[in-house]
Amino acid sequence: MKEIILKIGGMTCSACSSGLEKYLSKQKGVKSVNVNLVLSIATIQYEDISKKDIEFYIKEAGFISLGEFKGIETKETRKEDKVQLISLGIFIVFIMYISMGHMLSLPIIPFVNHNYPIILATVMLLSTLLFLWYGYDILKSGIKNLLHKMPNMDTLVMCSVLFSFFYSLYGYIGIILGMNEYLGSLYFESTCMVIYFVKLGRFIEDISKDKTKDAIKKLVTITPQNATLKVDGEEKQVSIDEVKKEDVLVCRSGDKIAVDGVVLSGKTYVDESFITGESLPVLKSIGSNVIAGSISYDGYIEYRAKRIGKESTISEIVKLVVEATSTKSKIQKIADRISGYFVPIIFIIALLTFLIQMMCGFSFEKALIHMVTVLVVACPCALGLAVPLVVVVSNGLCAKRGLFLRNSAVLEKARDIDTIVFDKTGTLTLGKLSIFKFFNYSEYNDNKLLNLVSNLEQNASHPIGTAFEISKKLEVKNFKTLHGIGIYGEISGKEYYLGNDKVLSKLRIKNDYRKNDYDYLVQNGCSIIYVIEDNIVVGLIGVRDIIRTDVQDTIHEFTKNHIEVVMLTGDNEVTAALIANELGITKVIANVLPQEKEKYIKQFIENGRKVIMVGDGINDAPALVSATIGISVNDGTDVAMDSADVILMNNDMGNILDLIAISKQSYHVIQQNLFWAFFYNVCMIPIAMGLFYNINMTPMFGSIAMIFSSLTVVLNSLRFGRVKK
Repeated sequence: MKEIILKIGGMTCSACSSGLEKYLSKQKGVKSVNVNLVLSIATIQYEDISKKDIEFYIKEAGFISLGEFKGIETKETRKEDKVQLISLGIFIVFIMYISMGHMLSLPIIPFVNHNYPIILATVMLLSTLLFLWYGYDILKSGIKNLLHKMPNMDTLVMCSVLFSFFYSLYGYIGIILGMNEYLGSLYFESTCMVIYFVKLGRFIEDISKDKTKDAIKKLVTITPQNATLKVDGEEKQVSIDEVKKEDVLVCRSGDKIAVDGVVLSGKTYVDESFITGESLPVLKSIGSNVIAGSISYDGYIEYRAKRIGKESTISEIVKLVVEATSTKSKIQKIADRISGYFVPIIFIIALLTFLIQMMCGFSFEKALIHMVTVLVVACPCALGLAVPLVVVVSNGLCAKRGLFLRNSAVLEKARDIDTIVFDKTGTLTLGKLSIFKFFNYSEYNDNKLLNLVSNLEQNASHPIGTAFEISKKLEVKNFKTLHGIGIYGEISGKEYYLGNDKVLSKLRIKNDYRKNDYDYLVQNGCSIIYVIEDNIVVGLIGVRDIIRTDVQDTIHEFTKNHIEVVMLTGDNEVTAALIANELGITKVIANVLPQEKEKYIKQFIENGRKVIMVGDGINDAPALVSATIGISVNDGTDVAMDSADVILMNNDMGNILDLIAISKQSYHVIQQNLFWAFFYNVCMIPIAMGLFYNINMTPMFGSIAMIFSSLTVVLNSLRFGRVKK
């Protein structure tokens, strides 16, 4: 099955997005569709059809395919839109002045006033024609969607505008024929105002949509446009498009890494905060992976290009965020379903208003105005934006914290989490051996003795060697591996042994040397290395898997928030209990086989628990899939990351708390948005129908009220975007 993300033109409200989604879902070869109103994109899975077929279906539905989604690069709002709004806003004031100024006893404009009805009516008609041209896109969209049996917000506006225009045109003909009493039956100014305020509302919405997409836009613009390529010892500047896989590139202090790659030589600290949320610089040396867009603080490196273009980390993350904002949670599906029925219901209400009022003896003019006002005031825009705006803002907040979500359902589920299950190795711990404690009994300083050990260990094949890093290269002679014991080598004429306590037996050295230090390392779960120089113990090194920074504080926060923490590990009970006690975890399930992890997760869920599973290995993949939410650390295996709902880019477990907090707050804001969207329509539609005899609303004021409905939802969503970490 193939997948394509297309940019869609012509969508103005949730009725558009839900209508397009329904239409495409019914077409042959289309397997699934998700239409994102905020990003104006459609994510389509299909088979046995082509891209051209899909674009034809989109055209048939009354919309336009603008090609494959490349990224969020341009703004929704344009400078010419702003100029037009300002210019026509001034013109609107003029129209209101000549049509209503006499009611307020304002000075009249010569010849363009109620004393010259034909001139006044003609000026009003010409002004309306200008605004009809300005709103041509709305009218065209409204008619097209009506013909395609998918009425939307534009259809409501189109009907209200054309009804009031043609009624006013009828009155204008009467004035031309000498019946000046028709001057009071002209609603040209309402036609102009409706179009203007709908356009103004959309301009404000577009600005707001731009703000919601800022986090994704920043990702798109992070990668530099140029790179420094090294060929045959010479450097040259090339564009980013000229870089190929396996090219050798150069990065100096202050430069940006051009593409994802691996360091070949040199050393530097880089800022990766844009992708991991971690503000501290990260050291990159030979063998380290570097990410496009990260900034070098100091030093110089040469690195080999490994992932370019669409394969780069940034491109994959942008795709991940876009896909997450395009998937729909239960509450969004409900809102979309309601929006799909909303427009037809409003048409029925408007028509019934007209018919009932005519039967009750209302004048044609009054019944028509009430019908038009109902069409204008009803606003599916607010309802349609209530959920997707918050989803986009939420994903942006998560991205800033190094949390990348595969679907928006995560945001809905995370607020109910009551249990978090951690794998140990590679999740709570770094998953690689490091020096826990070093006791130096020699005359050398610590750095010199550790460098001696590192040079010896680099020749060994066992995993303990990975805990050591050479600071200065030394010549090691006569290196030997002593199986089950350790290693032997000679440096500067001296004999060195590194090994476990068996090396002491081999060399007939008593095993009570520095016993307190030895016991301390054993109690802390370390693998112990004796360092022996010329048959004298000169050092004792404890090596173990190191607990990740700040994990202990995070565990405490989970407990404080009444979330049960469980360690689920294949390690033995002694090692697991040691780490658990250090972290404050009270529930430990040890000696678990890989296939059993999934079984335990399912048991938790069957008992009514809402479970987050955090893991990093292949053996964690089934458990990640079975959990309510699966989270993989960024340095986990590809299988684990592909199985997870969330990727933790900076490996900071504290960000899981952020995910839960954002989830709770986003759900709260969505509830507020839906309340205001429904409350607005419940209040405004009866007023527009004229059910309150002492309150009258014209189409002009209906269009203004409609803006405030959408604005309330937009501002509430953007307020949520300022949530603190």
